[in-house]
Amino acid sequence: MKKRKVLIIDDSELNRGILAEMLCDEYEVLEACNGREGISIIQKYYSEISIVLLDLVMPDVDGFGVLEYMNNAELIQDLPVITISSESNPDTMHRSFELGSTDYITRPYDEFIVKNRIQNTIMLYAKQKKLIDIVAEQIYEKEKSNDLMINILSHIVEFRNGESGLHVIHIHVITEILLKCLIRKTDQYSLTNSDIIMIANASALHDIGKISIPDNILNKPGRFTPEEFEIMKTHSAAGADLIAQVEIYKDEPLIKVATEICRWHHERYDGRGYPDGLKGDEIPISAQIVSIADVYDALTSERCYKKAFTHEKALEMILNGECGTFNPILLECLMECAQEIRAALESKTIDKFKGKRRSISKEVKYLTKEVLKDQNIV
Repeated sequence: MKKRKVLIIDDSELNRGILAEMLCDEYEVLEACNGREGISIIQKYYSEISIVLLDLVMPDVDGFGVLEYMNNAELIQDLPVITISSESNPDTMHRSFELGSTDYITRPYDEFIVKNRIQNTIMLYAKQKKLIDIVAEQIYEKEKSNDLMINILSHIVEFRNGESGLHVIHIHVITEILLKCLIRKTDQYSLTNSDIIMIANASALHDIGKISIPDNILNKPGRFTPEEFEIMKTHSAAGADLIAQVEIYKDEPLIKVATEICRWHHERYDGRGYPDGLKGDEIPISAQIVSIADVYDALTSERCYKKAFTHEKALEMILNGECGTFNPILLECLMECAQEIRAALESKTIDKFKGKRRSISKEVKYLTKEVLKDQNIV
């Protein structure tokens, strides 16, 4: 079997030599003579290294610097670190553990103890990773099925409306990007990563109420008459009512969010939208986000009644208030992420969510870790 890699980071050649001699029969040993070199090796071989043995007192970048780097780079959760040091000060040990060190061994040490602690830690992390992968895959398969059904329903509405089925994908992509930007900018809306996934999925149902609109109005190539527009406006409330009537799932968070989005994604921040004339943050943030995503995609897509506007023109029209009024912080998010949105839509349009499994799986694994951590399983 291929040997597991162990990285020893210690400025003492003697200490590195003792540990290397102790471990070389069972492991492939990598050595770094200081923290900076250790970080470089971690960056290069991160996916291959099974464990890091770390000294704390080193010149330039010390052991705490290495741990801080691994925390900032989000590596500490998957790559275990055992601190091996002559420092026995409780404050030093506490700080080491606070920064993510899995174990702490003080010199002089016993070879039997060191070997067993290394082996036990590697096995523990391997089992934890396997558990996370199993649970994440189960959650992913469930989410994939839910996402598939939502998209089938949404595509039915899209095709009946004479629009491209890509509209659903575009709204999902824009909604997710804007939500991630929003939580970076403010904690005002108390959104979690699971909320982002749920809102993005629920966004697919935003126009489900259009199934209640007669074909001659829904697919009219020209402008609506005032009477026709009033009928068209009923689709938002109709969609919310339709979803709310799914009695068996009425308390599910996804149903609640989808109902909010359906009913209120045509409300406006100044209170001049429909159907309820909500104003400002009376409008749920889920509906606010989908509203701006819907407007942007409608402007940049060809419809039976209009040609597509350019990305730049669409942004200009939204900022100038030609398409209604929006939450100022969401306009900031839109401008901040404009190029990211443009690039994402172009790639998604070409390959229709190629690589989506990979991106969802990454999100699910992160969420799974958080859930298992809360349950004290990992």
